[in-house]
Amino acid sequence: MIRILLTVHPPREYGIWAEELVADYLLAKGMRPISKNYRCKFGEIDLIMRQDSTVVFVEVRFRRNSHFGTGVQSVDSRKKRRIVMTARHYLQQNPLLRDRPCRFDIVSVSSPNPSSDRYDNVQWIPAAFEA
Repeated sequence: MIRILLTVHPPREYGIWAEELVADYLLAKGMRPISKNYRCKFGEIDLIMRQDSTVVFVEVRFRRNSHFGTGVQSVDSRKKRRIVMTARHYLQQNPLLRDRPCRFDIVSVSSPNPSSDRYDNVQWIPAAFEA
């Protein structure tokens, strides 16, 4: 009996790949990085970017397929609440950014081949929700 071993990528590897892809994508769109994977007791924010004077909190979602909806659809009200609380915590810890305008973006990445760095499967929703 011949056994074929398939390379299986753990979900976290897909997430890291998607976050790097989105960071590069947003850099190409003129945004500048402030922080990534900011964690506190309320949750995590994948990317914190700056666009002009606006602080942008970015939630990155990766989906291998759309059987359970898109990445954008997967950000429910509970997740949004956690992102907002985490963003408030971040701003409390960074007083120089407190008075700047803020927004919450969602970027969904779907790709059958995460070994490519293609942007054709990126859906960026600026100002996807409000605090």
